[in-house]
Amino acid sequence: MLRFFPASLLMILSASLAIINTAMVGSLIIVCGIIKLLLPKGLYPWVGKLTNFLMWCWSEMNRAIFRLVNNTEFVIEDNSQLSKKSWYLMICNHQSWADIVLLCMLFGSRIPMPKFFLKQQLLYVPFVGLACWALDMPFMRRYSRQYLLKHPEKRGKDLESTKRSCEKFKTNPTTVINFVEGTRFTHQKQQQSHSNYQHLLPPKALGIAYTLSALGEQFDQIIDVTLAYPGTTETLPPFKALLSGKLDKVVVKIDTIAINQELRGDYLQDKQFKRHFKLWLDDTWQTKDQYLQSVLKD
Repeated sequence: MLRFFPASLLMILSASLAIINTAMVGSLIIVCGIIKLLLPKGLYPWVGKLTNFLMWCWSEMNRAIFRLVNNTEFVIEDNSQLSKKSWYLMICNHQSWADIVLLCMLFGSRIPMPKFFLKQQLLYVPFVGLACWALDMPFMRRYSRQYLLKHPEKRGKDLESTKRSCEKFKTNPTTVINFVEGTRFTHQKQQQSHSNYQHLLPPKALGIAYTLSALGEQFDQIIDVTLAYPGTTETLPPFKALLSGKLDKVVVKIDTIAINQELRGDYLQDKQFKRHFKLWLDDTWQTKDQYLQSVLKD
């Protein structure tokens, strides 16, 4: 443990080690992705297993780095029974870049290595973007309502991209993670979105509904994860606290939700299903918000 060093020095050290880890492992994953392009499709699953193993190595190195600078207390309420041989759709509230690191650390050895729905812009981030491409992570191009009004021909193109990405996951057990809020929580975004929740942004139903429609029969369960970082603030957000050795506590609640016919349907065309699905997701988010309130009020 290095917590006796100044926080600024710990931040430089842990950030440097994390960047080196990401650059090294990301480069190896990119090489695997390029090699995959040259191989027959029958060998793709073997390359996929190798890239997933490299991502697991990246996660374990992050675990070692952050244990070096943090003495974090993890409070985990786990109501799940998970397997690496199953397919999962994971939904989670999104507060920080720390979420991605922690979810990989918490679940990397329990379920198939997670795949994240990513914004198209992240494809151009050095090392990270191409590594995520090589890992077959689904990139989503989200069009605003204003853009679609000007370019109606683009309507539905983002969903087609999601469906193509999901098709890749049908042969090997996979975990797909969807941050349903679409972006990280801040109080400013909460006010701008007129959120009815105290600690969450309004959930976006279309992406998760379409994923369940495209791969609903493939997924065994939905994993519903709630993350909380008691003690962090706007001036000391979770990721900064993680890097500077000041992430004292993380609270995690893990539930599973059965996927039945009531959660699979045509969200775009079936108005009754759309109404039912939004009510289900809003209820799920309300329960999550109440749990966060109980954790963060102390």
